[in-house]
Amino acid sequence: MTSFDIRRVGGRTGAEILGVDLSTRLDASLVQEINAALLEHKALFFRDQDLQDSDQIRFASLFGELTTAHPTVPSVEGRPHVLPVDGEEGVRANRWHTDVTFVRTPPKASTLRALVVPPHGGNTLIANTAAAYADLPEPLRELADRLWAVHTNAFDYAEPKNQAAAERRKVFTSRRWQTAHPVVRVHPESGERGLFIGGFAQRLVGLGAEESRDLLRILQAYVTRPENTVRWTWAPGDLILFDNRITQHYAPDDYGDLPRRLHRVTVAGDVPVGVDGERSRLVEGDDAGHYTPAAA
Repeated sequence: MTSFDIRRVGGRTGAEILGVDLSTRLDASLVQEINAALLEHKALFFRDQDLQDSDQIRFASLFGELTTAHPTVPSVEGRPHVLPVDGEEGVRANRWHTDVTFVRTPPKASTLRALVVPPHGGNTLIANTAAAYADLPEPLRELADRLWAVHTNAFDYAEPKNQAAAERRKVFTSRRWQTAHPVVRVHPESGERGLFIGGFAQRLVGLGAEESRDLLRILQAYVTRPENTVRWTWAPGDLILFDNRITQHYAPDDYGDLPRRLHRVTVAGDVPVGVDGERSRLVEGDDAGHYTPAAA
């Protein structure tokens, strides 16, 4: 039993949390219950929250130290932990991805809060990569267990639609990283195995470009199966908390010129570990210590 109500949203992914006011200070036992729900459902949805940036920062910090907004993209002015996600500024990440996997210590979890949403479209989709891994046929699962992928921000998952977006891409890639991560990551809390790939995974270690592309496409197809995904229709004030270690997400670019503004605050993560116990390693770039305290 929990001190709040949980309503599942997708069959395998996502649950809405009812009866928790995130604008108040939450006690340790409640935070533990929310974290347990996060481990089970991978993504948690909180409706009708009346929050300011300071409230979102306080809530996210209950789950660990925070990163700065992004390794290269500027934060909200005066709020170094808050990343603006603004469709009018060309921020349209309409590709499946896991946040910031190009550094060696990608985030543990992310919070997204809706400020302005379009009357239609602009949803967020989240995929359960543990369910995707479990769906793999045994021979493919055994292969995935041994594969490593190089993730890089030199390939930007957000396609530039205009000059502003092109300028943002230039900022996004102003410092470059390449990191080799296990294709199958062992979750540090639950022990579950999940496919750790997505839009920043650009090639497989030891394989050529064509083979890498084909194998990543096959594995990614399991992640994005409809039964492994959930779609959230935003309303102003909603907040999503998702486990960045075992999910991917996608924001369809289907709302034209309508405004869509979210704020993201991110919890620092650890170094991913593969099935064999080997830890991720840098190929190019620094430890991103300016971005995440986990680099230390």
